[in-house]
Amino acid sequence: MLLIPAIDIKDGHCVRLEQGDMNRSTVFSEDPAAMAKHWLSKGARRLHLVDLNGAFAGKPKNEAAIKSILKAVGSDIPVQLGGGIRDLETIERLLDDGISTIIIGTAAVKNPGFLQDACTAFAGHIMVGLDAKDGKVATDGWSKLTGHEVIDLAKKFEDYGAEAIIYTDIGRDGMLKGINLEATVKLAQSVRIPVIASGGLSSKKDIQALCAVEDEGVMGVIAGRSIYNGDIDLAEAQQYADQLSKAK
Repeated sequence: MLLIPAIDIKDGHCVRLEQGDMNRSTVFSEDPAAMAKHWLSKGARRLHLVDLNGAFAGKPKNEAAIKSILKAVGSDIPVQLGGGIRDLETIERLLDDGISTIIIGTAAVKNPGFLQDACTAFAGHIMVGLDAKDGKVATDGWSKLTGHEVIDLAKKFEDYGAEAIIYTDIGRDGMLKGINLEATVKLAQSVRIPVIASGGLSSKKDIQALCAVEDEGVMGVIAGRSIYNGDIDLAEAQQYADQLSKAK
């Protein structure tokens, strides 16, 4: 079970939002690269970057900050990135810069042909981000709710060749209310590719619950506000997860 620190970038700074609301953001660092190095020193095995401005603009807006993070961590750990990625040229450029995996969210829902092309052109480097509220998928930085069911889209995207699904419960994101375990497991059981949980991680109890369903296909969890606030110590939590996994 991987605990994956999130570095959400807004206006070049590392922030956390509440329920995806750009007007409810807390700045945790003005130096995202230093924050990346901090999580690396705490034993992070992967980083999750989100270009928040990009998610709303429909094209990357924080590439300078992203490049500084890649320079800071080098090839020590894989880095995944989402937020406003809408064309193959952008994907190619970001992969060339050193991003390991691209996360396609809104564009996957609105333009499935693009996702299919991306999975074909960059096999092994494309994940899909499915953000949902009450089982329905949201797009455009979570500002628009669609009528699509999460599981239906996940199955379709799996067939296209997506590497994994990042499933975010919008209602819980940044709220420290605990992971929506039931919905996450239901999704993981419906597809063969791994699922990464996101939204609401708040305690060791959540980690214990996630480790218990690891065999269902839940490979990791995005850690955000809980590790920034200090509610969860990343190094201790990853060690705890490793122990639980080995004990099976």
